[in-house]
Amino acid sequence: MKRLLGTLAFIALAACSSGPTRYIPALDSDDVGYREQRLETERYRVSFRGNADLKGPQVEDMAMRRAAELTVQSGYTWFHVVSRNTELASGTYTPSGPTVGVGGSTGSFGSGLGVGLGFNFGGDSRQYQSTLEILMGNGAKPADPNAYDAQQVLARAT
Repeated sequence: MKRLLGTLAFIALAACSSGPTRYIPALDSDDVGYREQRLETERYRVSFRGNADLKGPQVEDMAMRRAAELTVQSGYTWFHVVSRNTELASGTYTPSGPTVGVGGSTGSFGSGLGVGLGFNFGGDSRQYQSTLEILMGNGAKPADPNAYDAQQVLARAT
């Protein structure tokens, strides 16, 4: 019986986990990973979506990494973040722990009282997404706190 309960607990925990986020291209808009959209010659929208193992600032770091890679791949040296938005994109968080339920009833045949005990295995299916609109350039990086040297961002990301 203990072995069966242990196996069921393991299966329940495995079903709740969404796995670690990997730095990969996203296949569609609901997948984890990065994506970009060219808006103009030097302007892109870059986004990164991550599972619950990454929180808002970490997801933005991944979007910044992709912006820097895209900047270098496009032949530019710096990028300016024109706009940024990091948000909870989807999912829920349920804490684990015991639950107790009490119920009662009365009727023509008498009264009844019931107590139930359960255990919630919890789960975290939240996904955070960071979206940046960037403008790329060459030459001297603008003296603006929202302008970044692509090589320095990449050096920090590794």
